[in-house]
Amino acid sequence: MSERSFLGIDLGWYGKPTGLASLVFDGDRLRVRSLTRIEPLAGILSWVGEEAGAGDSVAAIDAPTVIANALGIRDCERGVNARFRRFHAGCHPANLSRPFAPYVLAFSKHLEDLGFLHSAEMTRQAPGRYQLEVHPHSATVSLFGLDRIVKYKKGRRAEKAAELGRLRSLCLENFPKSNPPLDLDLPTIPAVGPTKPAEDQIDAVICAYIAAHYWFWGQKRNTVFGSNAGGYIVVPG
Repeated sequence: MSERSFLGIDLGWYGKPTGLASLVFDGDRLRVRSLTRIEPLAGILSWVGEEAGAGDSVAAIDAPTVIANALGIRDCERGVNARFRRFHAGCHPANLSRPFAPYVLAFSKHLEDLGFLHSAEMTRQAPGRYQLEVHPHSATVSLFGLDRIVKYKKGRRAEKAAELGRLRSLCLENFPKSNPPLDLDLPTIPAVGPTKPAEDQIDAVICAYIAAHYWFWGQKRNTVFGSNAGGYIVVPG
């Protein structure tokens, strides 16, 4: 595959499955080329390699990709919190003492080995392969004009399913009208059983759209909190 791709990676921590989505342009509109959920690291990296092929690609990861601070909170998290906490979209702190740090940093290094550079300073529609950290909660507030995040992560199953259904509807309603537009179908929310498989894939599509939006508009319509050195988060708007 040599066409430019936009990859969304809802990284599963502590051995949990990872939601993966790949978008490509079909004319002037985006479409979903691949949507899946994979657990083994080797399988995730194989998917990335296949979807990126030999072409340009931007990968958006819902996980810290750069952590330089031993303790405390990163500057990028402070920036996101200052703007989005009132929408209940604050970030959890990442530092080198957290148990997930070695895993997420190793994953980012694997992407670097595949040619994905850190992209806090990426220019609009730049050629090449880039990786960026994203925060879907703040992104959906910005993209969909929400007064508060969609709370589909916690609570009883019925509450999570209802909120996840609302998020799905917001995606289906808004992404085709966005700029760039995205035509998509999404997994349905099951009436019984776990909602996590659908959640991971919907989150991955949101991540992939952020990657496309950042490449398409650059910092004209996106905000980059932080830096390549200390960690950065890209949020549309």
